[in-house]
Amino acid sequence: MTSPSLLVSPQWLAENIGNPQIAIVDCRFALANPQQGQDEYNAGHIPGAFYLNLDRDLSSPVQPHGGRHPLPDPDRLSAKLVEFGIRQGETLVVAYDSSRMAFAARCWWLLRYLGHENVAILDGGWPQWQEGGYLVSQEQEQAKQSGIFVPQLQRDWVVDGEQIQQLGDREDVVLVDSRDYDRYIGKVEPIDPVAGHIPGAINQPWKGITTESGWSKSVADQQARWQDYQNTKEIWVYCGSGVTACVNLFSLALAGRSREKLYAGSWSDWCSYGDRPIATEFPGERAKA
Repeated sequence: MTSPSLLVSPQWLAENIGNPQIAIVDCRFALANPQQGQDEYNAGHIPGAFYLNLDRDLSSPVQPHGGRHPLPDPDRLSAKLVEFGIRQGETLVVAYDSSRMAFAARCWWLLRYLGHENVAILDGGWPQWQEGGYLVSQEQEQAKQSGIFVPQLQRDWVVDGEQIQQLGDREDVVLVDSRDYDRYIGKVEPIDPVAGHIPGAINQPWKGITTESGWSKSVADQQARWQDYQNTKEIWVYCGSGVTACVNLFSLALAGRSREKLYAGSWSDWCSYGDRPIATEFPGERAKA
C-alpha cells in the first residue's frame, strides 16, 4: 500500500486500522526516562501498533565517539521490522510519538535509509489521536504475516565530522543546526559537556515545523523555512545526537528536498573530540579553538 503523503491524519489512520498492508510503529520516548515510552505504550497505544525504543532499537550502543544515539545496526533493526510483518517496498509504515515528531521522524528517516521509502508520520501524533477520541488498545500486538526486509543502505545520506571539517568555504553546502537557539549560541547546554555550535552552521530549530499541539505546519510554511537555500546543492543537518535533526529532514522532504544529509553523530560526536573548533555567540562564553 502506498502512503497518500508523507503525513497521514488521525482520521485516515482510524479508517484504515486493520489493513494488513499497514504497520503502525509507536516511537514514544523520553530522554530523561528511557523506560517511559514503553510504559506509555503498555498503558495504551493505537490498535495494531508495535513499539520501537530509541535506545534499544533505533540506536546502537554509545561509544567514546559517534554521539549519544549512534545509528543502529541495520541487520538488527531489519530483523525487528521482519518481526512486525513489514515487507520491504510493500508495507506502509506509519510512525507516531508524543513529542512533535522528534522520535517518529528518526524512525521515518531510518526506514528510508534502510531502503524502505513507503513510510509516513501520523500528523499530531498520539496527543491528537487521543484528542480525536479514536480507539486505544493495551494488547501486545502480534504480526499477522511474516515480514521480508533486506537493508539497502543509502550510505550517501550520512556525513561524519571529518567531512564537515573539510567543508571549508564551500558555498554549495549549507550546514544546519537543529537545536533550540539558546543551545546553538552556547547560552545553555543541558545534555552535552560543551556548549556552542559547529562554526559556519546556521540555526533552524526543529520545533518550528509543527504547532505547539503537534500538527505539522503547511507545505508552504515548510518551503518558506528553506527558501533562502533553494539554490543550494546540498543541506547537511545535525542536532544534539542525530534524532531531532530528522525532523528538519522531514521538513525538507515536505518542501520537496528528500535526499539531504544527516550528520548522525551530531553535536555530541563533534564536541567529544578535543581538537575540533567550537563557536558560541553568547556573551558569557568564548569560542574554543
